[in-house]
Amino acid sequence: MSKYLKNLVSEHYAGRLDGVEDALLVNVIGLGVNQTVTLRKQLREKDIHLMVVKNSLARRATEGTALAPAFEGANGTLALIWGSEDLISLAKQVVELHKNEEFEQFQARGGVMDGEPLTAERVIEISKWPSRTEQLSILSGQLLSVGAKLSAQLLGPGAALASQVKQKADDDDESPADESPATE
Repeated sequence: MSKYLKNLVSEHYAGRLDGVEDALLVNVIGLGVNQTVTLRKQLREKDIHLMVVKNSLARRATEGTALAPAFEGANGTLALIWGSEDLISLAKQVVELHKNEEFEQFQARGGVMDGEPLTAERVIEISKWPSRTEQLSILSGQLLSVGAKLSAQLLGPGAALASQVKQKADDDDESPADESPATE
């Protein structure tokens, strides 16, 4: 490949990856053409992008960016995958696809998160974390539970007192009717 062509490909990679900070490297070797088409369709539906890259050119394109650590020591044919709601959702999707018998060869090989390189094992570990939506749900539940508990603690004694006052009032209303003078 000529130097001019390498520069064009490298610039193309840099353009497509502009603004991408977190991504995963995956193995796509062993997937047939029909499997690849099906895989790309499923990923597109979830707003996930897949790009097969030449490591040396991808290394050159990502030099000085947050994605650069992903290609340190990378070898073999790899594909870069990015998108989805967050990196955790992306990792979950990659692990889920690997468990699918149709895409068994599709597996995580590494990646980068917050500028730090990830190993394949770390990607699998990250896939077990709660996603952004799940984290927001947990957080809102924790915030609301404090308020609900405080409200119950403030209203509980007042409700008990009101109940006792009402019971006393009912007892007082019933007492005069029961205490009629006895005539013998």
